[in-house]
Amino acid sequence: MMKSNSRLSLALAAGRPVITAECLPPFGGDAAAVKALSAVLPPGLDAVVVADYAAGIQGSALACAAILSGEGRQAVLSVATRDRNRIALQSEVLGAAALGVAAILCLSGDHQSLGTCPEAAAVYDIDSIQFMNALKQMNEQGVGFNGHKLNPPPEFAIGALAHPYQKPAELGMLQLRKKIAAGADFFLTQAVFDLPAFAQWMEAVRDAGLDQRAVIIASVLPLESVEQARQMQRRNTYGPVPESVIARLGSASNPAREGVAIAAEAAAQLKSLSGVRGIHILSGGCEALASAVIEQAGLA
Repeated sequence: MMKSNSRLSLALAAGRPVITAECLPPFGGDAAAVKALSAVLPPGLDAVVVADYAAGIQGSALACAAILSGEGRQAVLSVATRDRNRIALQSEVLGAAALGVAAILCLSGDHQSLGTCPEAAAVYDIDSIQFMNALKQMNEQGVGFNGHKLNPPPEFAIGALAHPYQKPAELGMLQLRKKIAAGADFFLTQAVFDLPAFAQWMEAVRDAGLDQRAVIIASVLPLESVEQARQMQRRNTYGPVPESVIARLGSASNPAREGVAIAAEAAAQLKSLSGVRGIHILSGGCEALASAVIEQAGLA
């Protein structure tokens, strides 16, 4: 159960729709670069979700979250268990709590062979569900991974990923139930391009009553080019990209501007879909596009 008094936790608890956006840590060690990212993100966000090794070996997500907090932003820290054992995970989340991080987004992480450093050794001491269980224990019982008392215990919301397009669909629903039982307060979905398929998934979520047990925040991603869309199709990184979306990008005189329009149209439809409690804007490293999506979708 969420105890934090962060803006995000209060919004989730009150049932108010939330708006979040993604931030990718820079590839260098300059704090000014993080501050510049904060400046281009739209005002009024309930939280900024700081990605963890989303596009390769980037700057520390925890350090980025701390700098964003200093800029007046509420940060959600993404933490992938792939690269840390339980000792490092506990140290990371306690440090995040001390820095005022609003929530932890628990990830297992893609296999390192799919990234930019395939020769790296993965850890995978625990997976994301075990990680959420441990965080829930921290929040509710005030004890760490090894059962030792924490003084004071951390207070943050627990987030997880939801995969609406996972096949078979029953497996995806099972994963959703497991994550809720483990302590997930909210879910960020894969980027939504296929709205009818997403609506079917949401119907199944509502029928199971899972939207009453955790907050569903639907994600949108402004695509910049046909090449980006095709690459996503091949890797299925964010979810399926319909051919109709690729055709729109291909026929547009300005594909990046069209990508923003497509994301804004999706966000406008998603916000009125029963069971969806918020919109998350993925950036893919183009944080400045979030403001245009929010404005065009009427989310402000």
